Amino acid sequence: MWSRKSALIGFLGCFCIYTTFLTSVIASSQESLLGSARVVFQTNFGDIEFGFFPGVAPKTVDHIFKLVRLGCYNTNHFFRVDKGFVAQVADVVSGRSAPMNEQQRAEAEKTVVGEFSDVKHVRGILSMGRYEDPNSAASSFSMLLGDAPHLDGQYAIFGKVTKGDETLRKLEEVPTRREGIFVMPNERITILSSYYYDTEMENCEHERSILKRRLTASAIEIERQRMKCFP
Repeated sequence: MWSRKSALIGFLGCFCIYTTFLTSVIASSQESLLGSARVVFQTNFGDIEFGFFPGVAPKTVDHIFKLVRLGCYNTNHFFRVDKGFVAQVADVVSGRSAPMNEQQRAEAEKTVVGEFSDVKHVRGILSMGRYEDPNSAASSFSMLLGDAPHLDGQYAIFGKVTKGDETLRKLEEVPTRREGIFVMPNERITILSSYYYDTEMENCEHERSILKRRLTASAIEIERQRMKCFP
């Protein structure tokens, strides 16, 4: 009996180790897909930062990033929060509390082709919402709150959350209600504002700052040596 129990414990231990290893491999492979652009949604529950997979879904990335640059997601909201599954951003045409200008509306009403891939739906992944038509994705997308393998190959993955998992956990604690197939929050989770930046530009600025300090230090040292040799 004890030997069987020990074997079961050993098996479970190996399974946990394998699962942890597999999760780290998937996370590492996803990191390699990330481009340098980052977007930050500032919500009433905290900030969520995400990046894009331009090599996986280039048309989707271009479309969503343009919507961000136009400010289309500002005053929008998460209409769906299903704990352990998804937090879904509403379509910007109907989800914003502020009116849209003509340029915003023109981009928001566009749809993109379904760029389905073999990237897995795991926690933190960004996946486009759509209707039955595979090419009907517009501006609504989900942030995965857990692994959802049944969505793989069915919805276009275009990026992942890079910072703000603690905010996602706060969203999961918001009281909800069920309306049809959707689990919806009882209070509005608003995207108050958004901004974007480029990690490569930030790195360049950092390197430029280091170089500038080194040049200044070198100039000081040259002057010190000059004063020493030529008083």
